[in-house]
Amino acid sequence: MKGIDKITSRIIADAEAECAAVKKESDERVAAIREENERRAQEEYLRLVREGVKDTEQRVQRLDRTARLEAKKSILNMKQETVSRAFELAKGKIAELPERDYVSFLAREASEAAVSGQEEVIFCERDRKSVGAKAVKAANELLAAKGMPGMLTLSDTTREFSGGLMLKQGDIEVNCTVDTLLDLMKQAQVNILHTPLLKIANHLHVFP
Repeated sequence: MKGIDKITSRIIADAEAECAAVKKESDERVAAIREENERRAQEEYLRLVREGVKDTEQRVQRLDRTARLEAKKSILNMKQETVSRAFELAKGKIAELPERDYVSFLAREASEAAVSGQEEVIFCERDRKSVGAKAVKAANELLAAKGMPGMLTLSDTTREFSGGLMLKQGDIEVNCTVDTLLDLMKQAQVNILHTPLLKIANHLHVFP
């Protein structure tokens, strides 16, 4: 019996040793797997954080660009309104000019727009009666001083406009009305506001 007990004890001992070895190996594998999973989880977490940060930065950049664009639009609209108000004031000031200054203004416009010096000068009904003849006479004097024929004539025709004049020779007409002149100048200023020249204008303090 003693021999059998010894063999049994040895078998049990060997089995326990083998079980211990298997358990140790299993524990080591479980620990390695857990460590690898934790490493992967950490890497995935960091990847998601980086992507989240990048996405947030992109959103902030988009919002910043949008805000800058809206600010530029607001500034542009304000400057356009300023230009419009300035030209409305200019129109009012021209209408309020003393007769002598208004005649000089009309004569200068007519002499500068004349091509042949023999055109008809068309006024609105009010201006034709009040300053038409004086303006034509002064314009002819300016043309003569430039060596051009001073033969502009006061037209019997009148047109409906607020001020200024029109020159006509045959089928050709040149519009020098106050509204047209101011609209052309206003459009030129608005075009400047829509171009890179705006930066130069701002630098030079062209606009208020």
